[in-house]
Amino acid sequence: QVQVVESGGGLVQAGGSLRLSCAVSGNKNKINTMNWYRQAPGKQRDLVASITSDGNTNYADSVKGRFTISRDNALKTTYLQMNSLKPEDTAVYFCNIRLAVVFGKADYWGQGTRVTVSS
Repeated sequence: QVQVVESGGGLVQAGGSLRLSCAVSGNKNKINTMNWYRQAPGKQRDLVASITSDGNTNYADSVKGRFTISRDNALKTTYLQMNSLKPEDTAVYFCNIRLAVVFGKADYWGQGTRVTVSS
């Protein structure tokens, strides 16, 4: 059974940094894309950053230059380094992975980790 587990959230002051981790286990298929989403209270879940198996990255405009996504394919882990945090970055951050499958389920989500940025 595929499991996706995030860690690293917490409370930080504006201007501070946090690093989120997302570890995947139980998959038999290659992990194509690894993504970080976030959802603030009362708002929709939005894509923050993504990284392909080849290391190509993509970022939401709101986090460009402040957040860096990376992955370790051997450890089946992705990281989100968040610098210069702002109160508007406060949200629950979710890890999402997409497996290379032809049939069956390809998308898996973690349970989320909360990030709170105080002003």
